[in-house]
Amino acid sequence: MPNSQDAVSATCLQETETSLLVIVVDVNPAQRILVEHRHKLTHCLDAIIAFANSHLMLCTTNKLAMLACNAESSEFVFPDENASVVTCRQQDGQYELFTHTERTIRQGLQRFVLDSTRHTHTQTLVAESLLAGAFTMALCYIHRLERELAAGIKMNSRILVVTGSGDSASQYMNYMNVFFTAQKHNIILDVCSLDQNLGLLQQGCDITGGLYLKLTVARLPGLLEYLLWVFLPEPPIRKKLVLPPPVKVDYRAACFCHRQLVDIGYVCSVCLSIFCKFSPICTTCHAVFRTPGALPVKPKKKKPKMSL
Repeated sequence: MPNSQDAVSATCLQETETSLLVIVVDVNPAQRILVEHRHKLTHCLDAIIAFANSHLMLCTTNKLAMLACNAESSEFVFPDENASVVTCRQQDGQYELFTHTERTIRQGLQRFVLDSTRHTHTQTLVAESLLAGAFTMALCYIHRLERELAAGIKMNSRILVVTGSGDSASQYMNYMNVFFTAQKHNIILDVCSLDQNLGLLQQGCDITGGLYLKLTVARLPGLLEYLLWVFLPEPPIRKKLVLPPPVKVDYRAACFCHRQLVDIGYVCSVCLSIFCKFSPICTTCHAVFRTPGALPVKPKKKKPKMSL
């Protein structure tokens, strides 16, 4: 039987490791799922808040952050550094931390949506959300917390994005920079796609070792169950669970001229920029190339004459 000193040592070892979850929520009103089913936004928000509280409930040292993004900007909604800390009382027996988390997230999202509506009420809706910018803010936030950690404390960080926007090839380079930066710093990227096929984000999940899950509209009522099943466990534990089968990753690249995914293209030998059509000058590094000429035709070999 282990003595009390061994138990205390094991507890101290567990407390030196914390987990940070950064959730990126796409609230762009031009998403197809919100245009066709406006009432789904409230349901998705309730599921995400319950999932966030579940992450905090797993361990007292766990940390949480949440960003909201649309076609114009990205902003932190939790934690709210500008708001003063107010002690929350229990409501219907709910833990005070959960009450504070839910209240702050709802107020932050409401403020973010209203501010965006004031600026876009006279403009057409844009379906392309600035997810790459939200990922960059999440990476900066993770890096700042890692620098503030005390000696001997390890923090496992991961990013979860919940979006219903389509793929955006115009942000290809921004996505790639974010994916390889996260891979370098061992940050996991998970994606929960709502009724859309997102090839670029599939690449990000595959590069960083995260999970990609696509939910149809018929499965949205069970969004909370899917979040708890797939994305709540830590990456080392996921290997022991029966999870949805991985999807086939589409590794097509986007050309730098038209920002469209291409199967075959021209690659600059200097900066590795990709173009769908030949260009004598690389628009990225301004390298000059020779115009490809016609392939040389080899002369046909003459058949030797047969001598009688």
